[in-house]
Amino acid sequence: MFHLVSAAVCLFVVWRLVWPRPWSLGARVATALALALVAEHQLITRNFFGSMSSPEIPGALLMLLGWLFCGQLLLAMLLLLRDIAALAARMLQRRGLQAALTGTRVSAGLAAAALLLSAVGIWQAVRVPDVRTVEITLPNLPRSLDGFRIAQLTDLHASRLLQERWMEAVVARTNALNADLVVITGDLIDGTVAARVRDVAPLRKLRSPNGVFAIVGNHEYYVDYPGWVPAFRALGLQLLLNQHQTLRLGDDAIVLAGITDVAAAAKRQGWPDLRAALAGAPAGPPVILLSHRPVGAVRHAARGVDLQLSGHTHGGQILGPHLLTRMANEGFVSGLYQVGTMQLYVSNGAGLWAGFPIRLGVPSEITEIVLRAAAG
Repeated sequence: MFHLVSAAVCLFVVWRLVWPRPWSLGARVATALALALVAEHQLITRNFFGSMSSPEIPGALLMLLGWLFCGQLLLAMLLLLRDIAALAARMLQRRGLQAALTGTRVSAGLAAAALLLSAVGIWQAVRVPDVRTVEITLPNLPRSLDGFRIAQLTDLHASRLLQERWMEAVVARTNALNADLVVITGDLIDGTVAARVRDVAPLRKLRSPNGVFAIVGNHEYYVDYPGWVPAFRALGLQLLLNQHQTLRLGDDAIVLAGITDVAAAAKRQGWPDLRAALAGAPAGPPVILLSHRPVGAVRHAARGVDLQLSGHTHGGQILGPHLLTRMANEGFVSGLYQVGTMQLYVSNGAGLWAGFPIRLGVPSEITEIVLRAAAG
C-alpha cells in the first residue's frame, strides 16, 4: 500500500510539474524516472538492502534519500494547493493570476521550498529530542504520590539512521531527569538483534528508583521478535507482555500494566489482552497502562485504567497531514486526552522510521510526566 501511495504522489508531480515544462522528451523522461526511483527507494532497499522496516544502508544515504523522498511528497502537497488556487482564479476569471500560478517561476519556487522544508524536517527528525513536561491529574492518586514523575520514551526506532551515539544522548537526557520511573512504550528497534545490538546497548544505562519497564510495538514484530524479547531483558528492561507489576511506594502503590501490539496476530504471538494484563492486580491503586497504540483507549477506560501512555503516531510527523494520522488512530494523535474517566497521553516519540524521516511542526520528545493528586 505504501508503495502505491508513493507511486501516485510521483505520478502527480510528473503530471503537474515535469511534463508541462518546455524540455526535450528525453529530459522529461529522465526526470520522471529519477523521481520514480526516489519515490520507490524503500521498495529497492527492501529487496536488496535489508528490509522495509530496516534498510541497511549508511545513515548519510538514508538522510539523502529521505530528503529527496520527503521533498517530493511536500512538493506534491504544494502543487495541489497551487492547482486549487489556480482553479479559484479561473472561476473568478482572473486569467493573469491563473497563468502566473502555473508558470515556470512559481513551479521552480515551489520545488525549492519543498526541498528546503524537507531539509528542515530531516534535521528535526534526527536531532536529539527535547524534554516535554506534562502534568496529569489522577482523581484516585494518593496524596503521598503527588509529584511522582515518570519518564516516557517511545518510538526510539534504533536503525542505521538513529544509531548508538544518538541513543546514548537520549539515555543521558532521560537519566538527567532523575525520574521515579522510566517506561518505554514500544518500537524500540528496526532490524535484527545482530544488526542493532550496539545501537540499543545504551538502554542498559537507563536508571530509576522503581525500575525501567517496556512493552513492544508493531516494529518489534516485523523482524526477529523471538530474538528481541530476551535481548531486551538482557538490557535490564522489565517487559510487560500482557502483564502487570504492582509498584509498592511506601504505604501506597501503583499498578503498572502493559499489553502487546495487534501486529502480533500476523506472527501468531500473544494478542494484546488487558484482562490478562490486570489479572490478579490489587483493587484500589491507580492503574497505569502502557499501550503502544492509542487505539482501544475507550475500551481501556471502561475497564478501569486511570492513565494510558502511548506512542506509535509520531504525532503525525507533519502538521496538517497529521489529521490523517489522527483519523487512523481513533482521533488520537498527540498530547493529552480525556477519555471517559481515563487520561490518555500520546507522545510524539523520540525517533521514527528511517524510511520516512521527517518532522515539521511536530517535534520529537522525551516525555516527563508529573502525576498530580486531585485537589481537596
